[in-house]
Amino acid sequence: MAHTLEALKSGQLKGSKTLKLACGLKTFPEEILELADTLEVLDLSDNQLASIPEWISQFKKLKIIFFARNAFTEFPIVLAKCPELNMIGFKTNQIQTVAEHGFPPKLNWLILTDNKIEKLPKSIGDCTLLQKCALAGNRIEALPREMSNCKNLELLRISANRLKVIPQWLFELPKLSWIAFSGNPGTYQFQLDTNLESFHWSDFTIKELLGEGASGYISKALWTSKEQEVAIKVFKGDVTSDGLPEDEMNVSIAAGAHESLIEVLGQIESHPEEKSGLIMKLISADFINLGYPPSMQSCTRDVFDAQSVFTEVELLKIAKSMASVCDQLHAKGINHGDFYAHNILVNPNADCLLGDFGAATFYDKNSIWSDYIQRVEVRAYGCLIEDILSLIPDNSIKSSTRQAWEILISDCFNPNVKSRPSFSEIIMRLGDL
Repeated sequence: MAHTLEALKSGQLKGSKTLKLACGLKTFPEEILELADTLEVLDLSDNQLASIPEWISQFKKLKIIFFARNAFTEFPIVLAKCPELNMIGFKTNQIQTVAEHGFPPKLNWLILTDNKIEKLPKSIGDCTLLQKCALAGNRIEALPREMSNCKNLELLRISANRLKVIPQWLFELPKLSWIAFSGNPGTYQFQLDTNLESFHWSDFTIKELLGEGASGYISKALWTSKEQEVAIKVFKGDVTSDGLPEDEMNVSIAAGAHESLIEVLGQIESHPEEKSGLIMKLISADFINLGYPPSMQSCTRDVFDAQSVFTEVELLKIAKSMASVCDQLHAKGINHGDFYAHNILVNPNADCLLGDFGAATFYDKNSIWSDYIQRVEVRAYGCLIEDILSLIPDNSIKSSTRQAWEILISDCFNPNVKSRPSFSEIIMRLGDL
């Protein structure tokens, strides 16, 4: 909930741990300094700020700051002086330069999506606690080799930049699990060969909005000529935190048919706003999200309802179906990039559907690095299995069986990326569980 400038100036917010102001600010209100001893979260998104005062370094408890949709052209180097600051967000500003040694010592979550950054500082390699880094939609031409020192990096978004080479060391990072790197000159240029039919927008009657993601809107619609209810995803056309909508659309088409993928029936033409869109099979209403997106506290890991409980049978069914669909994707040279429980739909029978290709990337499956790329995603698969296993009551699964699952998870987490099992190997191992 947003606060008001009046409440801040009147002293009503004294002692607050969180401050959120969105009121056209062009300069920092001096009254914020009165919260220096208590403030932990500062959200000044949707203002007109272009700089941060030096006195921000007095905020010894400040952990999280958001400055999305402001007017910054430089990353504020003063933030390096905030000892507890670990999450920084400057999405959709005009940032062009990020100076050396501008990151705070405890940084673990950095959001610089949709700016104009051309070069990253070598000192990013000093951010050894960095787990999550969002850089999509910039002008970065190369990643500094020093970034290979970020051994705790788990999620990386570098789509829609100007990278001439996707460096090999990326896929050797010991904890990297979720990576999006499409929309760069150095990305494998996949030629989509499809005979997917196009259908006129006027042949559909939109009934209701089913959901909205970063890349588009999904609606229930009536396909008039076929008298059939379908789902239509209309892409927004903007760069998202994951990448470019056209890449998501192409991957959705190229992924092919699989019982754990939502069937694509066609694509839209003649949309009144010239938007792209896909026509998909309408799935049953008893499918729900397997989990929820990571919280600020969990950082890279999904969260689940407190009452979520799974059985051993459900775990095995989910594990088999997801290993199978990932095996098919990687056989086609597709890295999902966002393989999470919150992007999986499940019904009461534990039937699963993997969705959201917003972070997906085509890669050359014949390259020497294809095995590494697949095994980065294998680590994400290990996270999923670990999460579900933790929600199975101890008394409902044999200790030997739980141990077998834990060994599989450990193998998926092997810091030596090449030593992890492939998805086809995982499928074979699941046959013995």
